[in-house]
Amino acid sequence: MQIFLMIAYYVLSAYFYAMIIWILLGWTPIRNTNFYYHLEKIVSPYLGIFRGWFVISSIDFGPMIGLILYQMVLGVVSRAI
Repeated sequence: MQIFLMIAYYVLSAYFYAMIIWILLGWTPIRNTNFYYHLEKIVSPYLGIFRGWFVISSIDFGPMIGLILYQMVLGVVSRAI
């Protein structure tokens, strides 16, 4: 069980960093590349849930809410290890 939790933690951590990279690259010209497109396909199933929840002016803070919730789950998994 311990090994399963460690593997899950590392996979969830990698997904978390992929989401952060996707959000940061969304503000750059790299947004129009194939890399960004494939990264978006990976992270959109989760972050897409939060799109449009918290919009101020033209800035969508929904993905930040998703990251905060995801970080909480990651913290629970890390404490279980």
